[in-house]
Amino acid sequence: MASASVLIPPAYRALLVDRGTRRLLGAMGVSSLGDGMSAVTVAWLAIQVGPHRHLGVYVGLAMAAYTLPGVLGALAFAPLLRRRNARSLVLANCLLRAGFLGAIGLLWVVGTLWPIAYVGLLAGSSVMTAWGNAGKYTLLAELLPDEQRLAANTLVSTLNFAATIAGPAIAGVLVTYVGSALVLGLDALTYVFLAVLLARTRLPESGQVPAVDQAAGRGGLALLRSHPQLLGLLTLTWLFNLLYGPVEVALPLHVTDDLRAPGTLLGLYWMLFGIGAVLGGLAVGALRQLPLWPVMVGIVVGWGLSLLPFGFDAPTAVTVVCFTLGGAIYGPFVALSVTLMQAKSPPQHLAAMLAARSAALLTASPLGAALGGPLTAALGPRATLGGSGLATVALGAVALVLLAARRGHRPLSTHGARVVVDL
Repeated sequence: MASASVLIPPAYRALLVDRGTRRLLGAMGVSSLGDGMSAVTVAWLAIQVGPHRHLGVYVGLAMAAYTLPGVLGALAFAPLLRRRNARSLVLANCLLRAGFLGAIGLLWVVGTLWPIAYVGLLAGSSVMTAWGNAGKYTLLAELLPDEQRLAANTLVSTLNFAATIAGPAIAGVLVTYVGSALVLGLDALTYVFLAVLLARTRLPESGQVPAVDQAAGRGGLALLRSHPQLLGLLTLTWLFNLLYGPVEVALPLHVTDDLRAPGTLLGLYWMLFGIGAVLGGLAVGALRQLPLWPVMVGIVVGWGLSLLPFGFDAPTAVTVVCFTLGGAIYGPFVALSVTLMQAKSPPQHLAAMLAARSAALLTASPLGAALGGPLTAALGPRATLGGSGLATVALGAVALVLLAARRGHRPLSTHGARVVVDL
């Protein structure tokens, strides 16, 4: 046991030594695995319950209902929720997810899961997604000192990436032998598990976390606009995710149309991307000192470069290796951006600002994917993948120029005990 702990980097050992924190992170990982299973199961169940004449439209509607209401919830519930503490936000999301997803499984068992009810329950389950994610990262900021936040954020984001690898594989088996609706019921149970663990987690005394002030009456986006550095971070992240969206459309078509290869190759691409993201995230999260802004801009450029070989018609083996490296480059970005938000946001406004961030980012990849369809039809899959990479490199280059100009004009450095947050 002691020899195994030596293999764990010091940043993670310091984080996991506390039993309560260790259990809470584990529960977050379990709920991520449940969502990884549901990512496949939602569409599969829609095929089973949807109207056959308009099945394609219905499946798209079900997938949209599983994600987009989070944007509406972030805006509609802002006046009510921006003054709530992090625990209550996560608990509310857990209860909604567990209740609505559990209802899908129950209605399926009794034979009354009608198409309209399925879409409505999916929408209800996702309406608090942005606030739940915001509460999760706000909770970590409240529980942990500055020097442990990057490691904690990295573990959470890495568990999410790992869930995208393991979740669909597990779901494929369970859908075959248990049933799609019951898999969603298992996802509901993972949120019950997280809620129970969170309710038993001891949080800092109220005096240690600043109270919400009058400025919190403004919306999260308004608060972000009052912090130019964080607004710039959101803009960079949104554009980064937008340019990622076409990849999800073009890569499957590249495999089937350009390469005339089976679906196993597509699975290999995404599996290796996920493995790379897990390893890259863990490696960066283990570092004690890190200039966040320069590293994030470097990630944007590096991910774009990893896509360029597709546009140059490189051999399949080369693109597989580049896509794996791209996953390792891409993997740490979420944890780094959240850590910067935690460091630069006023603690009393952190949840509202993170919710606004989540709501904005929920629109980026779907919009990019929507644009990817016409682009792929017009340019072809290879050119779309290469063009996405080229545009991402250009985005990183612009960010680098702005970063250098801002740094030369007015250096802004916030040095924590371990992590360096620097322009």
